Amino acid sequence: MAKATKKQALGRGLSALLKDPDNDIKSAEDKNADKVVGNIVELDISDIEMNPFQPRTNFNEETLRELASSIRELGVIQPITVRKMAFNKYQLVSGERRFRASKLIGNKTIPAYIRIANDQESLEMALVENIQRQDLDPIEIALSYQRLIDEIQLTQEQMSERVGKKRSTIANYLRLLKLDPIIQTGMRDGFISMGHGRAMINIENQIDQLEVYEKVISNKLSVRATEALVKQITDGKVSASKPDAPQMPKYVKKGVKEFSEYFGHKIDVKLGRNGTGKIAIPFHSEEDFNRILKLIKSAK
Repeated sequence: MAKATKKQALGRGLSALLKDPDNDIKSAEDKNADKVVGNIVELDISDIEMNPFQPRTNFNEETLRELASSIRELGVIQPITVRKMAFNKYQLVSGERRFRASKLIGNKTIPAYIRIANDQESLEMALVENIQRQDLDPIEIALSYQRLIDEIQLTQEQMSERVGKKRSTIANYLRLLKLDPIIQTGMRDGFISMGHGRAMINIENQIDQLEVYEKVISNKLSVRATEALVKQITDGKVSASKPDAPQMPKYVKKGVKEFSEYFGHKIDVKLGRNGTGKIAIPFHSEEDFNRILKLIKSAK
């Protein structure tokens, strides 16, 4: 316990050093930079801005509250990482959950590692460090890999070295981005696993992908059962679409696609006689039902 207290005191001392305008540290070559860069410093939360390069977009509110409770009891165990932007101004590189949870319970300061880097280095650091976290969903990881390719111009081989993952593993994540956006959303929301997604990638037609996705959800198919279904479809033994389905008019096909994209689910349409029909919006949990309800209310 005494050791932890000493570290906290050291952080406060370094924080005071950073607030000296006559000795502002702007680069790694500046006086006292070696005392700050790479060390744990207690920073004011109000001096830290969010990172526009942050790959994470989804934050589970329940787990965020659990982390906030843990921080209230034990403090921030693992410091966040920031880069210095200007005098008393920092930008978050990694640790957004810890940052958000600390703000949630009203903490005024947070322990942080300080780095000095340009935008490209900051982007690479944020992406690589977040990829290595355990709580990113598969699509977030895939998008991070894709950004390393697009914005840092890393090859899959270079990424393999940076993140310590096999090249085949990286390729499997990137292939997930070929799935229909609705299926990607289902994976991000936890309705299906990465294994389900990898199985459905083998179906090239996205309409057929969505048909299989609907069957996986409605029948709660395991990954192995999904793989078997996909194999039957790709071998031509069964059809992905429902048998004897009536021919849908073009306006219905177009509308169903827009409905599906809006609600984040495959919308079921049953056609009747004389152009009549029914629209069914599926939901998979109370949380999902409330999400759909909010979408309907906001459309009024």
